[in-house]
Amino acid sequence: MNHRSNAPRASASNATQMLLTTLRDTRILPGRTALCCAIVAVLAAGYAHAATDNAVDGAGDPKAANTQSLEEVKVTATKRSTSLQKTPLAVTAIGADTLEKERVNTVTDIVKLVPGFAATTQGDHGVVTLTLRGIGNDSAKTEYADPEVALFVDGIYTPRAEAAAGLLLDLQSAEVLRGPQGTLWGRNSTVGAVNFQTAKPELGNFYGYAQFEAGDYAHLGLRAAVNVPVSETFAFRVAVAQQQHDGYVDYQNPVGQLPSVASQQAAYLAAGGTAATFKAIDPNIYVTGGPKYNSQNQSAARVSALWVPNDKLTWNLSLEYFRDRGTPSANLMQNPRAGQDFWSILADTAPALSRTNYALRSRVDYAINDAMEFSYIAGYSRFNGSSSYDQDGGVLVPTSFASGANYQNDRTNWSKYESWSHEFDLKSVGDNTIDWILGLYYAAEDNGIRFDIPIFNGTPQGTVGWQGSFIQPKELVDSWAGFGQATWHLSDATRLTFGARFTHDEKKNEGGRNYGWAYDATVPQVPIYPGLDPASPGSGFNVSAKNDGKYSADKPTWLLKVDHDLSSDALVYASVSTGYKSGGLQDGGVPYKGESLINYEAGIKLSFLDHHLTWNSAIYHEDFKDFQLAAPITFIDGSHGLGFSNVKGTTKVSGIESEIAARLGDVDRFNLVFSAIPQKKLGTLLYAGSNDYGGLPACPPASGIGNCMDVSGHELAHAPDFAFNAIYEHDFILSNGARLTPRFSGHYESSSWLSPFNFGAGDQQKAYFRGDLSLRYTSADDKWYAGAYVSNFTDVKVRTSDAGRTVAPNGSFIYTSQYLPPRTFGVNLGFNF
Repeated sequence: MNHRSNAPRASASNATQMLLTTLRDTRILPGRTALCCAIVAVLAAGYAHAATDNAVDGAGDPKAANTQSLEEVKVTATKRSTSLQKTPLAVTAIGADTLEKERVNTVTDIVKLVPGFAATTQGDHGVVTLTLRGIGNDSAKTEYADPEVALFVDGIYTPRAEAAAGLLLDLQSAEVLRGPQGTLWGRNSTVGAVNFQTAKPELGNFYGYAQFEAGDYAHLGLRAAVNVPVSETFAFRVAVAQQQHDGYVDYQNPVGQLPSVASQQAAYLAAGGTAATFKAIDPNIYVTGGPKYNSQNQSAARVSALWVPNDKLTWNLSLEYFRDRGTPSANLMQNPRAGQDFWSILADTAPALSRTNYALRSRVDYAINDAMEFSYIAGYSRFNGSSSYDQDGGVLVPTSFASGANYQNDRTNWSKYESWSHEFDLKSVGDNTIDWILGLYYAAEDNGIRFDIPIFNGTPQGTVGWQGSFIQPKELVDSWAGFGQATWHLSDATRLTFGARFTHDEKKNEGGRNYGWAYDATVPQVPIYPGLDPASPGSGFNVSAKNDGKYSADKPTWLLKVDHDLSSDALVYASVSTGYKSGGLQDGGVPYKGESLINYEAGIKLSFLDHHLTWNSAIYHEDFKDFQLAAPITFIDGSHGLGFSNVKGTTKVSGIESEIAARLGDVDRFNLVFSAIPQKKLGTLLYAGSNDYGGLPACPPASGIGNCMDVSGHELAHAPDFAFNAIYEHDFILSNGARLTPRFSGHYESSSWLSPFNFGAGDQQKAYFRGDLSLRYTSADDKWYAGAYVSNFTDVKVRTSDAGRTVAPNGSFIYTSQYLPPRTFGVNLGFNF
């Protein structure tokens, strides 16, 4: 006789009633969570139905009735390993399985899995910028810009997102900490932090995997890793990856677009030229072959080692290499010229990109005794890069070799970024009335860059509109900090946490110079090239700005939080916390202020149905002061530079976010991520300028800027009113025990601005839905799989950033943007051994 036959069975009605009772008892506001409540209720009913079916269908098999619950997720957000559901913090944890199934290759691929998260790239430098809860800054057109969302790998701060997360390699998990993390995670974590945990070596087990991909646009991908135990105390792991595809952007043929020679001459004469100096446009200046824009060619490798000589000491050490030889993303016309494809460009500059990064990471953990542990975390990285980019985007067709359009080649001749950091932590372990951690931190950077911008009237055969060279041979950063955090267990159910950090930052620019064209009639007008030294006599350039300077500031940050267990499956918390981003030096050696944020937050974490469903939510309000906006600007004297402005007053952001994870029976899995940001208003900034936007009105002389506009009270960029992402997959169990798993992943968001200028439709990403589909066959023993995928099956065109606008001859505006990839498809194959 089946011993389960007399046990009470779950039903759709009583499971839903239990859920609604829990919601009522935990006093969740129904007005704010009606949508999520409805979804959770449906999932509960679905699970109860699946449980009932299992109880009936599996009457002769006890295993069939015990559906698998969600795995317990561990996070390191508090610098301890804690359960996600018991961590009173808004944190999203993405495991290796999800990262692989979602085909997450770079940091920009994970944003859809995190509420309120966005990532953009800037073509001229290929800079990766992150926005969280509406706060970010994608107008900083240099790799040297500090982020508002700090990026860590294995707990080590990595200033260059485009290097550290250029090709995510052999990860154990990705944790996104939402809200300021100024106490434990430090500076430049104004609105959050991302911590990638790499897969570590394991003692005693030899195993590995290999994954292959192939698809359209000549896409090829390879990822592999092997874990090798050498002895009872030592093991190492080797991981490699290669991802490549051809560019999505075709080259337009200039033939048929360029005016006739007679029309060119007429236009040149009308613009003030003479017949004696006229020359026809050389069509060979346009790029029609070779590597295309928006291509990928990235490689990475890591060797990591684990040494455990005794039960007190553990040492993890890794050396990582990253190489990028792809091409930048093109500035595409939102509305291409008649007869031209959307994914195409009239290019007069061939794309080029070269990046190399080395990173050494070390962590030593030592158990002093049963109640105390010491950790030393150290890191070093060196990043070198160069690039060449068609900034004008071929928006206008020249009327002659020197009129009707602009030629602009943004070129990084060289850049170097060297960073290192040391952190010493001492913390309590085990069960204590007060859990505490104390730490000391030091980080330094030694950076340099040469960046050239030739801007010519018409074509590179034309006359100089303006050109310059920005050479910063040594930009130094030193940052010291001390921090501490303590959690007092007031009772078995209630805890009070207080944390504080004090940081001292210094930045120096030594020998930095901006060179601008001197308009010397005796010097030939040719585009500046890498071999030209603008400081040499007769170069045609003079010094427009001396950038030597020093910035120094101190900043305390703090955290106060209380959390309480309503039950074993319900945690509520409320917190007030602060974060900040360091100030620095802009062109001319002029300092700009650091920015600071205070965040008020309340959250709840719920588990239902014997941990088959979790629902985590948070509501927050942020007061942001001295928000930094950066942009390339033209000064009143005609010189160019990168200017930073601090938004005065308070920038206010309010929002709500939810995450649901469910396992319905043994074969269905569902995830939902939701965020809403109804309030996201800038403070006061009267003189916002940017050379990327033509048609800005003239600025008052007191501003020092040639053209600008008042953006006070405008909405923040990349902050849609609401957005959600849903993932669903189902396992069909075949007769041989193998699984066939279709998977759907869809993202929807409302319209959002692309810049703080809020110009109109051209400066906005309209509401859209973008979805991915995949199908996978997995062997019964989980030793191998084969599958197929379609990414962006809706083939929607999603603007990630506003590349600028150009004034057309008729006075209208032509907008260009950066875009997510078009629809792609492919197959994959994986082996585990």
